[in-house]
Amino acid sequence: MNMNATLLGQAIAFFMFVVFCMKYVWPPIMEAIEERQKKIADGLAAADRAAKDLNLAQSNAADQLKDAKRTATEIVEQANKRKAQIIDEAKAEAQVEREKILAQGLAEIEAERNRARDELRKQVATLAVIGAEKIIERSIDKDAHADLLNKVTAEL
Repeated sequence: MNMNATLLGQAIAFFMFVVFCMKYVWPPIMEAIEERQKKIADGLAAADRAAKDLNLAQSNAADQLKDAKRTATEIVEQANKRKAQIIDEAKAEAQVEREKILAQGLAEIEAERNRARDELRKQVATLAVIGAEKIIERSIDKDAHADLLNKVTAEL
């Protein structure tokens, strides 16, 4: 065999193989490669978007956490102020009640004192009348008068 004819036959066969591959084999392979590249690119883009979304979500969560902490602090401060206000109101009410009770007690003491004075006045008046009756019954004598006073004081 001739080397040129073999070489020419191989070249023609190779050319036909290349044409066949370019026409039937190469397009599906290229399509699969391009599809795979597109999927990879979409995956990378999605990963980038997810990373950005994650960063955004983390910053939003941090902001919300700061807001929540600030709100909680404000609520605690308001509660403390309200507690102090309630305590002050209770102290004021207790002070008013204390003063009212003291005033009532002083009024009762004063009334009791007046009753005791009136009772003492009545007793003194009664004693004075009894003493005057005893003096009048007897003659006005110093010795009798002294004796009479001693009796009256002994009766008391």
